[in-house]
Amino acid sequence: MSAPRGKVFVIAAPSGAGKTTLRDYLLHAHPDLYFSVSATTRTPRTGEVIHKDYHFMSKAQYDQHLAHGDFLEHAEVFGNYYGTLRAPVEEQLSQGRNVLLDVDTKGARQVKEQMPEALLVFIMPPSIEELERRLRTRNTDCEEVIQRRLREARYEIDQRQCFDFIVVNDTLSNAQAALDAIMYPEHR
Repeated sequence: MSAPRGKVFVIAAPSGAGKTTLRDYLLHAHPDLYFSVSATTRTPRTGEVIHKDYHFMSKAQYDQHLAHGDFLEHAEVFGNYYGTLRAPVEEQLSQGRNVLLDVDTKGARQVKEQMPEALLVFIMPPSIEELERRLRTRNTDCEEVIQRRLREARYEIDQRQCFDFIVVNDTLSNAQAALDAIMYPEHR
């Protein structure tokens, strides 16, 4: 008898909303959860590990995957290409493992089109003002980048109605509890 099929959970959020922190929490709290590593054509940054941070590939390899319909979602971002390969996700699902994808709002919609059973979770900041404060206290971006991230955030927040769940990251513990309730309701 085969294991019941796993579930696909997709999280998306504006930059600064705490998505990476929440993703890391979920992977630590639920070691059975499989994290789908994205593919990209960009070159690895210092400290990034191949097949852990990204599946790095040439543009020709990426185009071949795209032509064969191998991506659940894909996008061009600032001249680099990104995508979620379908095969590893399907393999984990068939083994009964739940799968977590960390993508942008456009990618989340693409996944939902191909896998209607996927549950989309949007991580909301408590307010645009708080999001701006978080972006500024990072001290990693110049003013131009902060303003671009805020414009993108407004667009992404407008897309939240496409998601199955909205989690407001007002406090880390509240957001963690909300994600646990969505993803693992049987543990409540």
